[in-house]
Amino acid sequence: MVRTVRHDINKKPFIVIWEVTRACGLVCKHCRADAQHEPHPHQLSTTEGKMLLETLASYSKPKPLVVLTGGDPFERDDLEELVRFGTERGLNMSLSPSVTPRLTPERIKSLREAGGKAMSMSLDGATAKTHDKFRGFSGTFEKTLEMAPHINEAGYRLQINSTLTKGNIHEAPALLKTVMEMQAKMWYVFFLVPTGRGADLGALSPEEREDVLHWLSDVSNRIAIKTTEAPQYRRVVMQQEEAIEKGLPPYEGGELYRYLTEETTKLLGAVPEKPRRPRSPMAVNSGSGFAFIDHIGDVYPNGFLPLHCGNVKATPFQEIYSNSPAFKALRDPDNWHGKCSVCEYHSVCGGSRSTAYALTGDYTASDPTCIYIPPRWAAMSEEERQASTGQNAEAGAGQLS
Repeated sequence: MVRTVRHDINKKPFIVIWEVTRACGLVCKHCRADAQHEPHPHQLSTTEGKMLLETLASYSKPKPLVVLTGGDPFERDDLEELVRFGTERGLNMSLSPSVTPRLTPERIKSLREAGGKAMSMSLDGATAKTHDKFRGFSGTFEKTLEMAPHINEAGYRLQINSTLTKGNIHEAPALLKTVMEMQAKMWYVFFLVPTGRGADLGALSPEEREDVLHWLSDVSNRIAIKTTEAPQYRRVVMQQEEAIEKGLPPYEGGELYRYLTEETTKLLGAVPEKPRRPRSPMAVNSGSGFAFIDHIGDVYPNGFLPLHCGNVKATPFQEIYSNSPAFKALRDPDNWHGKCSVCEYHSVCGGSRSTAYALTGDYTASDPTCIYIPPRWAAMSEEERQASTGQNAEAGAGQLS
């Protein structure tokens, strides 16, 4: 099953990602932020950061989950102070550090004592050669493996983030095995959006994405899985469950799906006959239960969707989230165009709005990376389809405040 947010996402997000700094010691090839070595002179100060956390804490329960990311959040010396401040106000505070010399057992422990609940690290290959090439520095693969036990022993929920591309997809089964050996509670799989440094990397084709999503659903009985910029994963989960209930044939897939399945069986054995999914995916999407605040306080529906909707220094976050034209449009499928607008799964999927915007200039367009054809779309005439794919002039402008 797919979980849905129990509160009204028009009024309150489920999760807020705060990029506390853009400074980072790594030069990752796929970096959304195109991170810099030095902090921005106008990044939110300690006082401004506390004001933001106070604002988020003013929401009624359940309060939004807060993830402190970057850049590298460990570049901030006041990180413990911010984590403690948010925790004391009832916020669930998580951290997403870069694996640099700043990530030490001592800092991991001190942030846990300050109230940190979860911590994520990135692992983009099953070998040092692949991962370190992604991250721009040798030694990051070994250090990532080295830090995992310290994170687990400190009492965090460990999450591993992996970006899958044409260059590393062949390592995905071995990568899964490594993630499980690290005792991660969650595997967060990222699909490329052509932004930041990731614009020139090899994104998977739509057919390859579909194969990978079905494989991820297959292996989700081994470890909890979430995806970024591939909300179609939730559609695939529902399709697989519907097929089982109706006794329909399993997904046949293409060559990539068969390869991933065979390699996984070799490494981890067969899937149990009655698999139990550790944790069902959550139906949140850009601007719809999800919000991103960058290092200087600018608010976006998603870190990969460059629609500037306001700044928390000038406008309360609640007002931006609830009233921004872009946020409101993203929460209303009636504003969308193309096959996404008539898809029976749009309430749990909705397509990647970031990918639609990056490839078409229209964040309300259909996601070009999705190969699924909804029955209503298949039944429409060419004239009806043309009328459904009209360009949103405001969306293509790239700025909605």
